Amino acid sequence: MDFVVLSCPILLAAILGFIYLYLYAGERRTRKRIIPVPKFSDPVITRSPLGIISIAELMSAALFIIFLTWTYYSRISNDFKKMTPNKSLHLNVWQYKLMRIGIRLGSLSEACLALLLLPILRGMSLFQLLGLQFEASVRYHIWLGNAMMLFSTLHGVITMFIWAVKKKLGYQLLQWQITGRVNLAGEIALVTGLIIWITSLPQIRRKRFELFYYTHHLYAIFIIFFLFHGGDRHFYTVFSGVVLFALDKLLRVIQSRQVTCLLSARLLPCKAVELTFSKHPGLKYNPTSMIFINIPSISTFQWHPFSLTSSSSADNDTISVISKCQGQWSNELYNMIDAAVTSDADNMKHIPIAVEGPYGPSSIYYQRYDSLLLIAGGIGITPFISILREVDSRNKNSKSTTRMQLIYVVKTSHDLSMLNSVSAHLLNQLTGKGYLKLKMFVTQEEECSTSVRDLLQEMSQVRRAFFNTKHSNYTMPRPASLVWKATIVGIFAVVFMASLVCLNHWFLPTEKPTSKKKIPSWISDVTITCSFIIATFFSTLATILLRWKQRKSEALVVSQEKAMGTEQQSVGVPEEHEIHFGQRPNFEDIFSKFPIQMEGSQIGVLVCGPDSMQQSVAWCCKHYSKSFKRNSKMKKASFSYHSLSFSL
Repeated sequence: MDFVVLSCPILLAAILGFIYLYLYAGERRTRKRIIPVPKFSDPVITRSPLGIISIAELMSAALFIIFLTWTYYSRISNDFKKMTPNKSLHLNVWQYKLMRIGIRLGSLSEACLALLLLPILRGMSLFQLLGLQFEASVRYHIWLGNAMMLFSTLHGVITMFIWAVKKKLGYQLLQWQITGRVNLAGEIALVTGLIIWITSLPQIRRKRFELFYYTHHLYAIFIIFFLFHGGDRHFYTVFSGVVLFALDKLLRVIQSRQVTCLLSARLLPCKAVELTFSKHPGLKYNPTSMIFINIPSISTFQWHPFSLTSSSSADNDTISVISKCQGQWSNELYNMIDAAVTSDADNMKHIPIAVEGPYGPSSIYYQRYDSLLLIAGGIGITPFISILREVDSRNKNSKSTTRMQLIYVVKTSHDLSMLNSVSAHLLNQLTGKGYLKLKMFVTQEEECSTSVRDLLQEMSQVRRAFFNTKHSNYTMPRPASLVWKATIVGIFAVVFMASLVCLNHWFLPTEKPTSKKKIPSWISDVTITCSFIIATFFSTLATILLRWKQRKSEALVVSQEKAMGTEQQSVGVPEEHEIHFGQRPNFEDIFSKFPIQMEGSQIGVLVCGPDSMQQSVAWCCKHYSKSFKRNSKMKKASFSYHSLSFSL
């Protein structure tokens, strides 16, 4: 009954959510304009230790804090009224109240744990219903994790303090109670959680990423001992998140088991490499989507996220990403491709690669705007390359065009080679259409006589490598469809409930136990664990069957012609493109002139770059939206802020 009441609502919401996204995916993908609605994604706090806070985030955080406060107050006030004595510890009034305060802090930790795993779901993400992507929701996981560890630590410290006051600390620490809460299991869960939390601090995570990655897999130990400590009823509160996370992990593992064929690679002058894979023509994704890549020859366990630079509308058979040398893994990748390029072989040795994804928005949300202002810094240009390709493809087949302005900020002119894959579009753009204006800022170089045309043409000087695909006849595997995700969640729920009923019938007595002889709590914990394993097993079998059928249909022989492509000849460069040396963009000036230049009332602002850039852009969005509302001539102009940055 606890499973039905506490866990099933979220699982049912996940099933209905996937069905909703499936039914309305086509409509949301092709919808060009929408009726203006309150913009809850707009920033309300632009500079804070937590980063940029939107209206929706502030409202959600306020409601969650109110919920925690109300829950804590109602329970603690009820405890103080009852004042049930503790027979084993013989507590006086202040000791009892302090003990209850510590115990109820544990319930707050449980509430945070119930939501902790939901933001880091990729394929099973419920945040797609709200238009949030995986990289944007990761920070909610960080916030919840910090709050959970704060409440858990206070819960443990207060409880152990009372034990020490009663001189029973050593005895209580090693207690594994037959019924009720298990002290030792709670201590193991707390220590495990602290290890995970400490190694996830930015100072350690950024310098020792592998340590962070490996210790984070201790979550399984944490969850198991939380079950033994809190019991089945408390575990069902967090069970739905555990189920969705397990199924999400299952789908990712099965997808990544299939080796992907790397067709070609291009080395850019800025020490970046563009990788091109073969994909099934039926694999569709929206711009700003991302994939996770693992190259076993570099590291067996490391997975790295990359924004897609290709468009499924323009590139039917291939998919591309760009990796810039910024760490040991990316440097080894660059050196591997560089060695392949410098060799004389026509077709290089096949490089096996595993891929997860793509993960991205359920709709092309930027199509709702009249004009787009894209602001990128360094490697942050990659998600915008996919947007440029998508918009260029759609503008060719559409009477109405999306007007855009791209602000690209780099340190050196070599970094501008990141635009190589769209340089042909920039050069061949018809001035009459004028749907794109490019402004480049090179901050660490002095003024030079190089023109925009010369720089864009220099970008075409790249080195290429084409790889042997004879030993890999499979394209990049498609992720599970939305319908199948809903089905797999339903299969798990049904099998789990059936297994739980059967195991309880076999192992739990049908008669009510006497007061002297109680049922050990570990029996119900074991039945839950066994039911979870059985449900996971059947879900795995069903997923493997689906993947096998998909794999047979996707066994396509890959042609090198797909990777080579065709070079477009440049016919000119629009005079509107600009390049500035030795300076940074003046965002206030750009925002004040943009509505007049682009003649749009609903303006979407997409930014991907350093935190300082995001904060400046967010402040300008907030400030100039208010200014235009007060201005009678431009009262309809408004900026909608969207951040595309991803960092772990």
